[in-house]
Amino acid sequence: MIEQISNLLDQIGAGWVMVVLAAMSVLSLTVVVERLLFLRARRVPVEVLEGELIAALDRGVDQAIDLLKPYRGMAARVPLAALAHLHRGPAAIEELMAARESAEHKSYERFLGWLGSVGANAPFVGLLGTVIGIMGAFAKLELSAGVATASRNQLIMGSISESLVATALGLFVAIPAVVVYNLLRTKVKEAQADTRILAGVVLAWAKQVAPATAVSNKPLQPA
Repeated sequence: MIEQISNLLDQIGAGWVMVVLAAMSVLSLTVVVERLLFLRARRVPVEVLEGELIAALDRGVDQAIDLLKPYRGMAARVPLAALAHLHRGPAAIEELMAARESAEHKSYERFLGWLGSVGANAPFVGLLGTVIGIMGAFAKLELSAGVATASRNQLIMGSISESLVATALGLFVAIPAVVVYNLLRTKVKEAQADTRILAGVVLAWAKQVAPATAVSNKPLQPA
């Protein structure tokens, strides 16, 4: 059984491993470009908006909605989801913002699992190619028993050198994938932190006006 597997791997060769690694590299690059464009389109200037949102809420809910509407990022969309339901009270809008943040978080995490898998598994794919290549080198050694020693050594060393390229290519694919994966995860965490800043502003304002809404039991009207 082992000999049959060895012969099969020797016949297949390690060339397909190079193709797999090249495909993983192209797909990883595609994911990186898509994620960077995604994050760029969803930039939210939280440092500026924090003060402006407080002032806008004091002027009226509609002012706050108009302030956040132009932004597509999680930090703006989460508090925006709560502004239309301020009359429901602080507890309800806190739950609404948590639900919205979870939904937005899923879109921010899209494809990152693939990128992490490439970073974790590409070296092993490359190592598989190296193992197959070395097995092929030993097969050539066996077949070249009657060949001159110098020629045989040159043949074997050339085969082993070629097989090690697979491991090098696996590392070449994996290292950038891991670096970019960690960078993108950091960006997602920063977006979550920014979201909690603006969501906290809305929640604090809602708690401040809650007693008035409890008395009237009517939706908040813009000032």
